[in-house]
Amino acid sequence: MNKQNYREILLTYTKKAYENKLFAGTSGNLSIYDDENDCIYITPSSIPYENMTCEDMVVITMDGTVLEGKHQPSSEWKLHTNIYKERKEIKAVVHTHSPYATTFAVANMPIPMILVEMLPSIGDTVQVAGFALPGDEKVGIEAVKALEGRKGCLLKNHGAVAIGEEIESAYITAVYIEDAARIYYLASTVGTVGEIPEEQLEIFRQRMK
Repeated sequence: MNKQNYREILLTYTKKAYENKLFAGTSGNLSIYDDENDCIYITPSSIPYENMTCEDMVVITMDGTVLEGKHQPSSEWKLHTNIYKERKEIKAVVHTHSPYATTFAVANMPIPMILVEMLPSIGDTVQVAGFALPGDEKVGIEAVKALEGRKGCLLKNHGAVAIGEEIESAYITAVYIEDAARIYYLASTVGTVGEIPEEQLEIFRQRMK
């Protein structure tokens, strides 16, 4: 894949995430890891999404050095690099501030396995990573812990993170995290929320192998 392809794909999924209200204003950020050149294509800092173009995307090294781009990279670039360093199979990160997922993050409440589709898309209960100030390296350190064995987590008092082997799967996981949070919240207003029994989840895990 060439540089323009990376930029175009990153812009496409950034616009989709914005249009589907996974974040608002200039919050949230996405990235793709180019393993061939050991660099990261990441969304810029403080650029309104409705005006964003391919040329606004920033290319950085794993230590945050800007290789290409006319803007600063997202202030959360350390979150992305920490994940890529610790999860070698991961090639895309989507960090959202979607309302229902962020509600659970603020409540410090994991999202349990309430929907069958959570297993293939997320992997397990959506855990809450320990709090760290936005932009701090600790955000990535805590996220990696909460992502163990999973493709999604919440960031305490902050938002959500979804990861994948390509940008499409990371985006879909972000959508499923928000969907699970919304359904859990709505279900809790009409009755007791039922979780999928562990023995049934184990049967499904075996089917997925």
